[in-house]
Amino acid sequence: QVQLVESGGGLVQPGGSLRLSCAASGIVVSNTVIRWWREAPGREREWVATVTSSGSTGYADSVRDRFTIFRDNANNTVYLQMDGLKHEDTANYYCKVTTPSRDYWGQGTRVTVSS
Repeated sequence: QVQLVESGGGLVQPGGSLRLSCAASGIVVSNTVIRWWREAPGREREWVATVTSSGSTGYADSVRDRFTIFRDNANNTVYLQMDGLKHEDTANYYCKVTTPSRDYWGQGTRVTVSS
């Protein structure tokens, strides 16, 4: 059974940094595509970043050059390093994996950017 567990969220001041973790079980992160999404209050869930099985990465325009997605294969975990955080980055952040049968989402971790 596939399970994704996010952690690392919290309260941070504008310009600060956080590192989110997505710990996976039931699937090998190095063999699949993992995506981070976020959902802000009153807004639709939006895609943030992707890392593929080959290690290629992609980012939404709103986070490019500030966020970095990377894998730790030994710990079967995908991270989202977030630097230069802005108020508009406040959201619940989720990781997602797509398998041939269905999508799996974690429970989310909340990021609040506020002074």
